[in-house]
Amino acid sequence: MRRRQRLILTASLFGLAWTSVAAAQQADVAPPAVVPTVAQQAPDAEPLPDIAAPTPPPPEAQLPEVAPIIPDEEFKSAIPPISAEDDPELDKPLESIAEFERRQVEAAKAKEAGTPAEATATDVPQVDGTPVPALADGDSVEAIGDAPISDAELAAPLPPLDSFDVTPVEFAEPEDANETRTIRYAVNVNGLAAADDGTDADLADLFHDLSALYEGDGKADNFAMLRARLSADSELMSRILASEGYYDAVVETRIDRGEAEAGASGAPARNRSITAVIDVKPGVRYTFSDIVIDAKPTIPPGLIHDNFPLVVGEPIVAQRVQGAEAAIALKLPQEGYPFAKIGQRDILLDGDTGQGLYTLPVDIGARGRFGGIETTGKLAFDAEHVDVLARFKRGDLYDSRKVDDLRQALVATGLFATVAVEPQPTGESAGDDSEYVTMLVTQQAGPPRTIAANAGYGTGQGIRLEGSWTHRNFFPPEGALIGRAVAGTKEQALGVTMRRSNAGRRDRTFELVTEATRSRYNAFNAITGRVAARISYDSTPIWQKKLTYAFGAELIATREDDYDFARGERVNDFYTIVGLNGQVGIDRTDSLLDPTKGFRLLARVEPEGSLAGRFSPYARTQVDASGYYPVTDSIVLAGRVRVGSIVGAARERLAPSRRFYAGGGGSVRGFGYQELGPKDPNNDPIGGRSLNEAAVEARYRFGNYGIVGFLDAGQVYRGSTPDFSNLRFGAGIGGRFYTNFGPMRLDIATPIDRRPGEARVTVYVSIGQAF
Repeated sequence: MRRRQRLILTASLFGLAWTSVAAAQQADVAPPAVVPTVAQQAPDAEPLPDIAAPTPPPPEAQLPEVAPIIPDEEFKSAIPPISAEDDPELDKPLESIAEFERRQVEAAKAKEAGTPAEATATDVPQVDGTPVPALADGDSVEAIGDAPISDAELAAPLPPLDSFDVTPVEFAEPEDANETRTIRYAVNVNGLAAADDGTDADLADLFHDLSALYEGDGKADNFAMLRARLSADSELMSRILASEGYYDAVVETRIDRGEAEAGASGAPARNRSITAVIDVKPGVRYTFSDIVIDAKPTIPPGLIHDNFPLVVGEPIVAQRVQGAEAAIALKLPQEGYPFAKIGQRDILLDGDTGQGLYTLPVDIGARGRFGGIETTGKLAFDAEHVDVLARFKRGDLYDSRKVDDLRQALVATGLFATVAVEPQPTGESAGDDSEYVTMLVTQQAGPPRTIAANAGYGTGQGIRLEGSWTHRNFFPPEGALIGRAVAGTKEQALGVTMRRSNAGRRDRTFELVTEATRSRYNAFNAITGRVAARISYDSTPIWQKKLTYAFGAELIATREDDYDFARGERVNDFYTIVGLNGQVGIDRTDSLLDPTKGFRLLARVEPEGSLAGRFSPYARTQVDASGYYPVTDSIVLAGRVRVGSIVGAARERLAPSRRFYAGGGGSVRGFGYQELGPKDPNNDPIGGRSLNEAAVEARYRFGNYGIVGFLDAGQVYRGSTPDFSNLRFGAGIGGRFYTNFGPMRLDIATPIDRRPGEARVTVYVSIGQAF
């Protein structure tokens, strides 16, 4: 509006309002008198802030022009004329709020009494005959009066204080913080059977193994936890179905509550049963419409396609897809492509046909051949010795299996904290559209020193403690210095060994040994010095070999006692022994320390010459065989046979320590160490020139523990040919504790048909299986 209109507005506590429109149209009509309801402001007082006035915009504000909704003239012409002549009430002054409230109270009283309202200004309002109390200032008529009171109790006087009946407040008992309230639930999966029957995987078992609901064992602390588990299992079910090709599967969940279960007679009804329900609609199972491998040509041409197991028409199964991609990633480096990379797959699904287009980019990289070897880092040995360990030569087609073999050989040395072998491109042409690849060996040498100890006990052999100190790289490369000490009730020894591993070729070991030993057994007492050299190709705990061999020579000087039947007493004699030795072994078992299947064969030949007064040549031969058969995953049957013979010299010409003995933890259990065989008049063993042994075990393993029942047999003979007569048997039971370095063994045995002087029970403690 272009001309501001004057509006006069008054209101009461009941929201009654009148608007004076005539005053806006007739400028000469004076406004009615207004009864003031608040105190007037003093002239010299500071003006009160106009709290209703809006904040004006800043002067620099650029406000948009707003066009009027309708023109002013049109608005004025639409207003009908009105004046006091039309309504006399418009010309009357407005009554005060106090007068208005008083009139309302009188009208209410008159209405209740059924009489006209004629109360005077001095009348005090009453409710049910009770006067309405005045305000604190004693003024019963105020500018803003009291609201009408219709409840007599509000106007009644308060009772005396002594008449109040005060009841103490009773507080609720706090809940026990240790009390656990749980809800029990069942799980029901509907609709999964159709998808489960159409897949090779057992979807129900897979869901059961991964489900949060099943893991909760039917218990939850509250419904929020139950809903959270149900939501997590809904997502799990969707992922499982998608992994088998059901990409349009619909999984819905709900919680069903059954009827309350009736309790026993007189007992309240129990809680209602709760069931977490998962409804599954698998939908269509997607299949491959086409398989596209985006790669350059390979040599041979079908290298990728021939080794990629996916085919058109088969379901899109995530495990199959990942396995196929892994097969290519593994096969290409095995066939001369060291830098092959598998890209990100793309599967375009068509919901109308239920098919998917599979595309896999493959960067085959350059075809490579083995070149040189380089090494970096904290070195344990140089690149020349690394080349000794490698099973490839320069120019051989790259094969990642040979690289893995080199890495394992480096680890087997025990000289590294970490070691890595990686191919590096050189760009140097090797012909045949290939290039040489340098093998970069990154070394981080570990601590070269090791301290080790082991302990054992056997009846007749006593307690035996052995300790060693090893510097594995004292004579680089891989030249170890080993100090060894034995402290036992029957044997004490000191020895030094220099050992070169991978000496000149892979897996070949050269050893020089010098040692001094003191032995005090029932069979003989001896003080022995020994120097030996040996070249071997043996298995290690990391690298078990199918074929092993060893050969060497030794020089022994020993002073030993033996029973002289002619003199009827034990006499000491000095022996100088020079000998050669050789052995060949075949190992087809699945473990070096704890085999469960396969067999082993070991044949040993030791031609020796003994000088004790005169030179006596002879040959020691021994054959060991063992086999292992797994009856079940936890039960293994094991058996062994040993046959030995010494030919070329009489028993009396042999040093007692070079004869055959039987009995003990590694021989025939149930008997003392070296207890079987010929005896002297004092019932002490004197050894023989041949032996035979056999043993059978039933091994049962549960977790890291095991129980073994066994039966052993064996005998030693005076002659050089074992005749398998007069066999002695021992039976017993043992316990096993399996560790990461092999089983710890405790065996308890007793001899069958025990003879005088033989122990009722023998005990053996050691590391590793008996055989």
